[in-house]
Amino acid sequence: MYALRQEQTNFTASRKQPPLVDPALIRAAGQIYYTHCEVHPEIAGQSSGVAINRVTHRGKVIFTNQPVLLPQECFVPLNQIESYMY
Repeated sequence: MYALRQEQTNFTASRKQPPLVDPALIRAAGQIYYTHCEVHPEIAGQSSGVAINRVTHRGKVIFTNQPVLLPQECFVPLNQIESYMY
């Protein structure tokens, strides 16, 4: 009985996986981010990612780690944008 409980606690203690994001959204977020970096080179690298609308693919560069999103938006972290672009 103890072994069964121990297995259950180990199973629930899995690492938190980032949510899957549509590749088209990542591409659009990358374009938004790199355009922002070209226009504002003095603050390049300080952002945490892009908040992007799933339908219109319009978005904004975000500088906080816990963004507040609208219901139709998702957050694409900077590391996901960079890994997809290279």
